[in-house]
Amino acid sequence: MNIELVRLTPAYKTQLFDMLTEWKADIETNHTNHSPWMIFRNDFHDFEYYLENLEIKEETPDGRVPDTTLFCLDKDRNIFVGAVNIRHCLNEGLLLTGGHIGDGIRPSERRKGYATAMIALALEECKKLGIYRVLMCCDKDNVGSAKSIIRNGGILENEVEEDGHLEQRYWIQL
Repeated sequence: MNIELVRLTPAYKTQLFDMLTEWKADIETNHTNHSPWMIFRNDFHDFEYYLENLEIKEETPDGRVPDTTLFCLDKDRNIFVGAVNIRHCLNEGLLLTGGHIGDGIRPSERRKGYATAMIALALEECKKLGIYRVLMCCDKDNVGSAKSIIRNGGILENEVEEDGHLEQRYWIQL
């Protein structure tokens, strides 16, 4: 697997459009998960706005924390296979069910091992940010996400009910 996490630049506009077009169609058709939410927050068709507003630079009045959004590039095929959103710190909501890392793999690339590898790369980014105890959360029924977290050292702390479903909270010590 020849992947790396990259920051979005105009050079990756085509890769972004291809991935998000596929992903949004899957969300609409199959009502699948849209994690990491930050890549869907703004309309990618307005690329300049999307690029400038992809990350949160400083805490906002509504409690959003600074973050970094990176895209997982399959270097052999020159496509985005997924994305991660790394929160630099945790507020009350993120501590309960959001965690430090939100991640997702585009629908056509799931069940191929990308999530586990991408999380490993995201954990290296966490170290660079000085985060050495990382919280990751997933829906209890998302067995694939749980396996990817556990393969990266995740230890289940507990389960929290939110909006009628259970969220699992895993800690990873780096």
